[in-house]
Amino acid sequence: MFIDEARVYIKGGDGGNGIVAFRREKYVPLGGPSGGDGGRGGSVIFMADEGLNTLIDFKYKRHFKADRGSHGQGKNMHGSRGEDLLVKVPVGTIIKDDDSGRVIADLTYHGQEVVAASGGRGGKGNARFASSIQKAPSFAEKGEPGEEKWLKMELKLLADVGLVGFPNAGKSTLISRISAARPKIADYPFTTLAPNLGVVETKNRSSFVVADIPGIIDGAHRGAGLGLNFLRHIERNRIFWFVLDAAETDGRNVVADFKALRHELGLYKEELLERPFFIVANKMDISGAYEKARDLKASHGDHVFCISAVTGAGIEELVEETFKLLQSLPPEESVIEEEMIVAYEEEPPFEIQFEAGVYEVRGKRIDKLVAMTDLNNQEAVERFQRTIQYMGLEDALKKRGIKNGDTVRISKWEFEYTD
Repeated sequence: MFIDEARVYIKGGDGGNGIVAFRREKYVPLGGPSGGDGGRGGSVIFMADEGLNTLIDFKYKRHFKADRGSHGQGKNMHGSRGEDLLVKVPVGTIIKDDDSGRVIADLTYHGQEVVAASGGRGGKGNARFASSIQKAPSFAEKGEPGEEKWLKMELKLLADVGLVGFPNAGKSTLISRISAARPKIADYPFTTLAPNLGVVETKNRSSFVVADIPGIIDGAHRGAGLGLNFLRHIERNRIFWFVLDAAETDGRNVVADFKALRHELGLYKEELLERPFFIVANKMDISGAYEKARDLKASHGDHVFCISAVTGAGIEELVEETFKLLQSLPPEESVIEEEMIVAYEEEPPFEIQFEAGVYEVRGKRIDKLVAMTDLNNQEAVERFQRTIQYMGLEDALKKRGIKNGDTVRISKWEFEYTD
């Protein structure tokens, strides 16, 4: 089954907690704090794998979580780092943040990796808070929560050559003739319901990849037929083969078909019309096909190859000329489309909303601060208060008109405000 879209939830591992510990050796008086730090949580890493060509695995598994870091130990022993989670995806996968639409990565070559969700850092043990003023701190930090988000993945197949044509033009027969791909072949529209990839070998043992894109029909750019489901797969093709039924077995005019296919590509994305192409006039084994292909030859000359996917006639020349053209093209560069890029300003440390008599404070930085503070420990709470004061939260609340006894909610915790 071919799946080219998926939505998954990912979470980096939480950092391990720092601990409170003191040296207790017999001959070391006033040994001091010795609580170690927690280990960093593992990250969720996506890696492009050329052995995959569908996102079907993500239809059955949608949640991915990396391991958390180990907690710190006494004698200043730090916890171990959580193991990263490596998730393999096909080459050509675009990964987006599902909420914002921001492109996180465009994985275009084998082995390319991106950290999609970072693990949280380990909490500091009490040894890290010792100072000349506070020589025996009795608090430690909790581990930072790992990053979590929903992602949307889109697969755009990477191929050197894209086969474009109306249903029944013979694309599936052609790809089965030139490669080891074995698509379903039958004499009715939309036999091919998913893109097929094939590796084509030249006379000198070089190779290139061909993608058979399911049949396009008039209005495909608006979603007609299989339309938008598969049109995006042609965006990554370096050369197009316009495969045409030169015998006009369905009663369609071969010249009009070529113009219609170009028209659909241009309406979907105008820059596709600038790609190099060959016109593949197919079905030369049927009487009258050569005569009907003359108009194409007259207007497009060397761009036209007359072939028969059934007998193999003309295919070798097409393959060799295609390879020569590919060799002359500059290397493909990975370009993230401008409309997919979202500009983001740096997030403020917090924002305040007043609802139903409660001052609600929101923000990633302050949420992490709360999550990493042991609110059952008085020393930890005092440090928390000093930190939010340094962040400017108290001044901001006063500007909003807060009074003694009012309720402040940060994350899942509620506090009574005292000036």
